[in-house]
Formats: sequence, structure tokens, C-alpha cells
Amino acid sequence: MSNKEKILNIAVIAHVDAGKSTLVDAFLRQSDVFRDNEEVVDCIMDSNDLERERGITIYSKNCSVIHDGVKINIVDTPGHADFSSEVERIIRTVDTVILLVDASEGPLPQTRFVLSKALEIGLKPILLINKIDKKDQRAEEVVDEVYELFLELNANDEQLDFPILYGIAREGIVQYDLNTPSDSIEPLFKTILKHCDVYPDLDDDPVQMQVSALAYDEYIGRLGIGRIYKGVLKPGTQYIRCNQDGLEKKETISKIFVYKGLSRTDVKEAHSGDIVVIAGMPDISIGDTICDPEHIEPMEQIEIEEPTLSMNFHVNSSPFAGQSGKFVTSRNLKERLEKELEVNVGLRVEPTDSADCFKVSGRGELHISILIENMRREGYELAVSKPEVILHRDENGTKVEPIEEVVCLAPSEYQGTIINKLNLRKGVMQDMEEENGYVKITYLAPTRGLLGFRSEFINDTHGEGTLVRRISGYEPYKGEITQRMQGAMISTETGQAMTYALWNLQERGQLFISPQTEVYEGMIIGESAKNIDMDVNPLKNKKLTAIRSSGRDEAMLLTPPRIFSLEEALEWINDDELVEVTPDAIRIRKKGLTAQDRRNLYREKMAQNKD
Repeated sequence: MSNKEKILNIAVIAHVDAGKSTLVDAFLRQSDVFRDNEEVVDCIMDSNDLERERGITIYSKNCSVIHDGVKINIVDTPGHADFSSEVERIIRTVDTVILLVDASEGPLPQTRFVLSKALEIGLKPILLINKIDKKDQRAEEVVDEVYELFLELNANDEQLDFPILYGIAREGIVQYDLNTPSDSIEPLFKTILKHCDVYPDLDDDPVQMQVSALAYDEYIGRLGIGRIYKGVLKPGTQYIRCNQDGLEKKETISKIFVYKGLSRTDVKEAHSGDIVVIAGMPDISIGDTICDPEHIEPMEQIEIEEPTLSMNFHVNSSPFAGQSGKFVTSRNLKERLEKELEVNVGLRVEPTDSADCFKVSGRGELHISILIENMRREGYELAVSKPEVILHRDENGTKVEPIEEVVCLAPSEYQGTIINKLNLRKGVMQDMEEENGYVKITYLAPTRGLLGFRSEFINDTHGEGTLVRRISGYEPYKGEITQRMQGAMISTETGQAMTYALWNLQERGQLFISPQTEVYEGMIIGESAKNIDMDVNPLKNKKLTAIRSSGRDEAMLLTPPRIFSLEEALEWINDDELVEVTPDAIRIRKKGLTAQDRRNLYREKMAQNKD
């Protein structure tokens, strides 16, 4: 291997907020990737605006560093369950994984998921206990919990003999043990090179590369990202592309890029073991194998997980449609969704009976809401229906639905409320532990029942609780689950909301708007305190008289309105409601804007239920 660089691929895997992106920052900073005078932001791999705002990794990304003559390709993976299909595919392209676990929280549901995928394909992980500077750190107990997790996941003897390191990723520090201080991540670099062999030199073998991720470039089109398992890949050369359906097609690669630091670099050839980006194959997809025409050897197929949730994307038909968005027609909506399918393989888009509506299915609420938020920022207007869980039939014809493991961590005083709410949502308690005034409750509950639970949970625990979910499998259908208990306040007029009207209405429920907000007939302006919808007039003003009376004109104090984020609005709505999403507003409305429209829709629904 003297004539080519040594290559090693690693992935950083963990639960959300364990410090993956911060650790990748430390790799880059301590490998002289940046110039001395270059300004570097935190979590540099989270380059997308949404990733920066939410503090989570949404898209897996690659970079590389050179250490002791070895090129180390690093993959930063998403930690949220909704992007689990990304993690599964990426893990196939690496030689080892660094499992990051919080020194206080210990292993959580998503930790189990990402670790199980690594163990299944025979990888030998490196354990890094992060955030050991926390006051409530319990690193030694957490190591025991990780050992138990490995045993539960049937790790073999080699995998159980994993190296253990301790660190503070934010400060760029990794230690061999708790008592040996360090000022860099050098112990981690040394452990990686000692624990894992570099990729063998297979340059002389016939080419074999598998696509594990997709990207899109405005100038050169669809890009395939994957590892070269054998041979040398060269641009301008014809290869055979074998797809998942067994189709073999002769195509030419126009460009090949490899990762150097954070940038993609155009190269004349790429060698076995490296992660590359290829252009020139417009129909390339996840799982496709690029082979030598004389030696066609398709690799094992990559299974893409089935969607669990669907929503209907409607053309915005409200009276305010087109006021702030640039793209408002069904053609605009269709083209944007087709473009998303180029890179987002976990997504599915289907036509409906109406030309103005598309059924979009994904891995969870966050998966689809990220797409909606991106579209909104690009200038699109649309209306979105309540998320619906996708049900299946098992081999016996029984209706089954997705079940999730839910872990709630909250102050002990709220445990009664949490248990009561989850029981109403058809949840079954699995475990409950109490320590230091906090309770950790584990439930198995249907995904249907958990729609809207996150915002309730945050309110019930006054923001002090944390909620973690992951799909655990499918079980027989659990029956009807109670929807939102409160009704909606529906505007009967179009115009500007008045302080006097809202002051009177706030006694009857919680408002979603403030004075001078533009409203229209059929728009939901608040949540009723009762379990019925109320038609209200938010435009009604105080009648003016020529006589002033003492005590009558006291200041009208309004309770601050409840402002919804996109996810909260999607969780809140019922089947007969829509979330209107525009570049400058998120509004909630009834599907039928007038009272007569709503009566007609109700009659249609009742007629369908009878059939």
C-alpha cells in the first residue's frame, strides 16, 4: 500500500444531543483542516440553517482528516429516530463506529438502535463516555449500562472487548481513563488506529462500489455517495450500474469527488476503501452497485425502511393565499416534491383523487415537518392535514400498527399526570425508576396515540421533562384513541382582530392570536375551554358613546397568545382541520371555511362511516 494512501472510515453514532457534531468539530480543529486566521463556528458539520436552529443533525455528512499518514473519513450521523434509515445505510460504509454516550443520561432508546445496526454487520465499536465534566456525571455506572446493552443485543466476544475512553467533546479533550488528564483528542486517534485495521489494498480487483446516500447539484445533477469496496474508479469510464430490481445498465461516470477536510475535491481516480461522490448517472439510487463490465457482481440490497406516517399536502386555498409566497400552484408543489424524492429516499409521494393534493409519507412527524419548513423558507405556500399512521396487515391478515418505546424523564411530582396521559393513549408501562427527585418512565405505546403528546408533555412538566421515542415494532391494532379534548374557536369574520373582542373571548379559552392580527372566516383563533367548537367574532369592537363614565375604561389586559411552531400545530389539529403554512405565518383553519361547508363535510364523513 505504499503507492496509495491508507484509508480508514469511521462513523460517529449516538442519541440526539450526546455531542456527535461537537466531537467531529474537535477532529477537524486538531487536524489542521482550518487556516490559522479562519473563523470557525461550532458544529460546523451542521451546515443547514434548520440544523443550526434546532441543534440537531438532520442529514448525514462526510469529511476527512489525515493522521499519522492515514486518511480517516468521518461520517456525522443523525441521532433522531425519524432519520434512522440514514444511519442504517451509512454504517455499511465504515470500518468502525465511535459510540458516544452521555456520562449523565446513559444509553437511551436511539443509542440501542444505532448500536444494534453496527453490531449486526460485525463492526467493533469504540465507546466514548462524553460530558464527564457534568456535575451529575456517573461515568462508571454508564459503562456498566452499556455492557448490559451490548449483552442484550447479542454482541460477540470481540465486540464486547471494546475500548473505553472518556471525554469532553466541547473542549476537544479525550482521556484514557477518568484519572489521566489530557489536553487533546490524541488518545482517540491512537485508539482508532490501534483498534481498527486500515482498509486492505484491493486496487487490482475489478471495480465494485455501492451507493449509500444521494445528493443533488444544480449544475451536474444527481450525485451518488458511497464506498469503493474494490478496484479503482475513474471518470470518463463506462461501468455497469446494477439497481435493486436486477436491471443492469451501461453508464459513464462524468466526475468523481473525494473528501479532503470539509470540501469535495475533483479527482482523476479514486481507490478502494475511499468514500466518493460520483456524477453522470441521472437515475442512480440507494443500493445501486457500480461494477466492471467484465465482472458484474451486484452487492447485497440495502433495505429502505417503510414510512410510518402520512400527511396530505394541499394547495393553499385560504383567502390569504398568494400574499407572501412565490410558489402557490399545484404544479409548483408537484415539482418541489419530485425534486425532494431525488435525495430523500425515506419519503414517498403519491397522487390523490384531487389534482391539488398529494399524499406524502415519511418516517415520522419530524421527517415530514423538516421538508415543510424547508419549503416554507423557499417561498412555498401549502396547507397540511393531520398526520395519519400507516397501518399494515400481517401474514394472517390482522391489522397491525407501529408501536414506539417512549422514555419520559421528569420531576417525580408529575409522574401521575404522565402515567394517566399515556394510559389514555393505549400505552403499556414497561419500567419505572425514581432517583434524586426525578422519575424515568418507560412505556410501549402506539404511534397513533403519541401524536400530539410531546407538546402536552412539555406543558404538563412545565418544560422540565425530556421525552424520547423510537419505533420498536408492529402490534395488533389497539382500537380507537381519544383525540384532542378541547374544541376550537373559529372566526366568523374576515378582517383585523380587535382588542375588545379578544378581551371578551379570552375567558372562554386560550387565544392563538393578538390584536391587529389579520383573520379570515374559518380560521381557528383559539382553543375552547369546552369540548365543542365555538363560532366567534374577533372583529367586534366596543360601542363608542359621547359619555365617559368612571371605571369603565380600565386597561384591557390580554393574556399572551399561544404561538405554535410547525410541529406543535401539526400535533394540535384534528381530522377536520388544516395547518396553513406560508413564508411569513403558520395558521390553523377548518377544512370547511364556512359553517355550511363544515356541516356538509360532517354529513359526508358520517355517510362514509355508515358504508
